[in-house]
Amino acid sequence: PVVRRPARGVVTLFSGGYVASGEPGWSRVPRPVDAALRLLRTEGTGEVQTPVRGASADGLRLGDRVWFRGAKAGELLERFDAVHVVERDAVVAAWPTYRGEGRNFG
Repeated sequence: PVVRRPARGVVTLFSGGYVASGEPGWSRVPRPVDAALRLLRTEGTGEVQTPVRGASADGLRLGDRVWFRGAKAGELLERFDAVHVVERDAVVAAWPTYRGEGRNFG
């Protein structure tokens, strides 16, 4: 969610997802689903905070969600027991991950 508004056109989000394993680089970083938002090149995504900027930033309020697309699905599936399917503002299903099924691939 949005936790801070440090400047016009910029919001700071709590967390930001998990960077994918492999060779470091921007191809391994989660990206905002909203194409009108982009990461700051000097900071990227973080475990604690992630600043984003762009045309839709000024329309976001404190507490609003900003969805990210992970670079690799496994980075999320190894950390959580379930994936929640969200439509609008409602969770409509919960699907177990391999971790939630008691499996471990690492």
